[in-house]
This record gives sequence, C-alpha cells and structure tokens, in this order.
Amino acid sequence: MTYYKFSGFSQRLTGSTPATAYSPQGLRSGLPAEPPTMTFATPTKMVSESGAMVEYLGVNKVPYFQRLFQTSDGVPVHLKRGVPDRLLYRTTMALTVGGALYCLVALYIAARPRKTT
Repeated sequence: MTYYKFSGFSQRLTGSTPATAYSPQGLRSGLPAEPPTMTFATPTKMVSESGAMVEYLGVNKVPYFQRLFQTSDGVPVHLKRGVPDRLLYRTTMALTVGGALYCLVALYIAARPRKTT
C-alpha cells in the first residue's frame, strides 16, 4: 500500500512511510498536552483574600442601564443614551449613504464605454 503526505516544500503530495503519513505536519506525538497558563486582568484578588464580595471592574451598571433602556418614552433603543448615540447614528447613516452613492458612481463609470480617439 502506498502512503502519501503533503510536502510543504514542493506543495504537492509525495510518497512517504506510514508513520509520517499518519502524523500530520505540526502535530507531535508522545508529548503530553499541557494547558496554557491562566492570564487574569490586573489587579486580581483571590476569593479568600477579598472577603464575601469580589470587585472586578467597579460599580455594577446593569440596573441603571436596565431602567434606562426599558422606559417607554417613545425614543428608539439605539438612541436612548442621548447625544453620543445620535452622533454615532447620524455618522453611520451618512457613511452608508455616501458609500452607496460612491458605488453607484463607480458602477456608472465602469458601465460607460471608453471613448477611443
């Protein structure tokens, strides 16, 4: 039986031994799988050091945002936070309309035949 493996040098299939055909490039057999070291955001406190409550990133803002977004005042949810949301929304709409116009102009230029003089 003939065995093949992909050669990274010639970018083709080449003949090989059964051992190399079943050990793909980059995988090494016989090495134990070790988990990577854990990385935490700084500063990190152990649960035993911090007492009953652990502070990760400061004050919990979820209840405030729940109240803000769930009020029925007729304002769409993507504009509830005021001026920054309106600025982002209008910028996004302007870029979208500008991009659509640019595409139409590019299509018009591409569709016109060139004048040969």
